[in-house]
Amino acid sequence: MPQDRPDVTVIGAGVNGLTTAVALAEAGVRVAIHAAEMPGQTTSVAAGAVWGPHMVGADTRVSPWAAQTLGVLTGLAAAGHAFVHVTAGIAASRAPDSDPPEFAAEAPDLSPCPAADVPAGYKTAWRLTVPLVSMPPYLDYLRERYQGAGGAPIRQAAYATVTEAVAAAGSPVVVNCTGCGARNFVPDPGLHPVRGQAVVVTNPGLTDFFVGVGSDEGDLTYAFPHGDRIVLGGTEQPGNWSREPDAQTAELILSRCAAAMPALDRADVIEHRVGLRPVRSQVRLEAEQEQDGPVVVHNYGHGGAGVTLSWGCATEAAALAIAALG
Repeated sequence: MPQDRPDVTVIGAGVNGLTTAVALAEAGVRVAIHAAEMPGQTTSVAAGAVWGPHMVGADTRVSPWAAQTLGVLTGLAAAGHAFVHVTAGIAASRAPDSDPPEFAAEAPDLSPCPAADVPAGYKTAWRLTVPLVSMPPYLDYLRERYQGAGGAPIRQAAYATVTEAVAAAGSPVVVNCTGCGARNFVPDPGLHPVRGQAVVVTNPGLTDFFVGVGSDEGDLTYAFPHGDRIVLGGTEQPGNWSREPDAQTAELILSRCAAAMPALDRADVIEHRVGLRPVRSQVRLEAEQEQDGPVVVHNYGHGGAGVTLSWGCATEAAALAIAALG
């Protein structure tokens, strides 16, 4: 497929940029991706990536977007893709008689745990089964799927503003999937980062995932098993732009996880990851006509639900881009 002049240029190569580019390329659109960071260096790599809306603004569109993504991820798991598996687990709260944690509320099979199954340090818990995604290989899969559908090789390029990106892209439609970068890129002062840190350790044999929340802001503990590795977290630090791992935070993550799951007490650390959740009052997914220029489709502000909303938002963003092409 000739790519000298793409119909659509996607800005950003995180999970939402890649998924949107896949949707466009598989619809037969000539598409290119320009990104400041290649997929493996984006903050999407650090996502816990358990399915379930989290830290995303109130919006009637969220549930349908999440449901569409659930169907895609479940289908990928059924097809044997090792980077996603439908996994049983526990969502717990330190508060007695609380509602289920936000991410678990829409799980199809949510049910209360008996008292004997509530992890130490928690008062109430629920069992659920949802897709769990290993992000590094999943991003590789999306990139390969995009290029397999005729997408142009990703061009590494950083743009300070939408105007600069539009000029460099040279296409009639640009899709903005810049995540936290949208705060300055658009600019959008209503968007702010919420920092998340995770520690990847050897898996002592756990197969179920765990998510625990407390009443204090940032009291978040999780363990997501992926074969011989398990991703432990986490943090919720509003306004913190640092993508460097913090040693004290890592120790806190390890101690909290070991308290809830004693089998993790002697797990060996493999690597540290840090990501930034792009949080705003609502996901921004809309088309905007630049003055005397191309149409810009915005697809950002997914909070802690980037993976959960990715296929639903990508489908809608692709439809807006195709409509703008006429």
